[in-house]
Amino acid sequence: MTDLPATWRYAPLAEIAAVQGGIQKQPKRAPRSNRYPFLRVANVTAAGLDLRTVHEIELFGEDELDRLRLHPGDLLVVEGNGSPAQIGRAAVWDGSIKDCVHQNHLIRVRPGPALLPEYLGLIWNSPTIRQNLTEVASSTSGLHTLSVAKLKKIALPLPTLEEQRRIVVVLEGHLSRLDAAAATLAVAAQRLHRLQERLVLDAITGSSHDSERSECQLAGVGSNDGNLPDLPMGWTWSRLGDVADVVGGVTKDAKKQADPGFIEVPYLRVANVQRGRLDLSDVARIRVSPSKAEALSLRPGDVLLNEGGDRDKLARGWVWEGQIEHCIHQNHVFRARVRNPRLDPYFLSWTTNTIGGRWAERNGKQSVNLASISLSMIRRMPVIVPASGHASVAIARLRDELDSMARLREEIARAETQNKALRRAVLAAAFTGALSCRTGEVPVSDESVVA
Repeated sequence: MTDLPATWRYAPLAEIAAVQGGIQKQPKRAPRSNRYPFLRVANVTAAGLDLRTVHEIELFGEDELDRLRLHPGDLLVVEGNGSPAQIGRAAVWDGSIKDCVHQNHLIRVRPGPALLPEYLGLIWNSPTIRQNLTEVASSTSGLHTLSVAKLKKIALPLPTLEEQRRIVVVLEGHLSRLDAAAATLAVAAQRLHRLQERLVLDAITGSSHDSERSECQLAGVGSNDGNLPDLPMGWTWSRLGDVADVVGGVTKDAKKQADPGFIEVPYLRVANVQRGRLDLSDVARIRVSPSKAEALSLRPGDVLLNEGGDRDKLARGWVWEGQIEHCIHQNHVFRARVRNPRLDPYFLSWTTNTIGGRWAERNGKQSVNLASISLSMIRRMPVIVPASGHASVAIARLRDELDSMARLREEIARAETQNKALRRAVLAAAFTGALSCRTGEVPVSDESVVA
């Protein structure tokens, strides 16, 4: 353990707090008068307490209520949710709901007289405690959980009450400034995203053109096209299937993988096809017949679009640039091969990622967990065909603008990383005695900022 100042000591949680599990959810019964608000794991989020949905539970007598009733300042610790990174997620109960109790998957930690609730709430997010929680959590079949017994053994660095109060004041000042900086960066990232979408839409709809604009003229084909924007004279709306050859990919058949006549080739899955980029860090391989490999072989300029996933991911994709030889695509990824000479593949892909994506949300189908869009439907997607020569010019200008925005995005990401590193450094300093100086300054090394 880290050396502490002379007036500090390490104290097991059981020595300075009462640690107790909650109640199991009872079977549903007819409503009775002895039902009480009941907090679950879902109410304890990384951002704090979420009390928008609070269930009720029936208790048996005042004794059970007294044992389980939450008090302001109680720390609610998540027993386990399968992810080692989120083991011990916690929030301090604020007493906003009278006679509230907690389920057995939340462990209640009630500070004793030697431990300030505010100090406990802050130290729980420190790097040292987070590491300890991960180490003591048990793993069964990949599920990581804490237990009351193990939680009681967690040792906290414990200064005097006076020092705890001072640390809370200093930390809250530092963390509030870091929170404000993080919020500013988040707003900047959102604005940059909206600006990028605006630039793309302006480019593909020819908004910068001074020429007269014509109203959308596109015959209905049984799809919900919505309100399509007007285009400059000489530009037209068309259907994806009219300007490109659109095909589905290969369906994996485990029974045929041992066929000696098959050959092994790389193939793209939904995870490889992101909006505006391809992620080729993990490309799977599959065995198919030589004729199938030839028919589905990707060529530079092919536009890839996803068939399924979350509803807002439908039709997302990007342009294949020939990065991997003899690569094909699975059945959940469509391939559009442009055959209209007025249409640039990148222009088409930006159209399908913006206007086309929203169109796919309206025209896709939703199952219990996943959304999808059929090959016949995606061929009906409205796409913009600019006047001859305009597509490549628009994409070249757009690429320059997006490159500048990418540099800004990198700066925002770098600042967000530094903000998180500073937060870790502040918490680490506070609970190792490095904040004991009266100024409240935090000794932050270059290494801790970069980490």
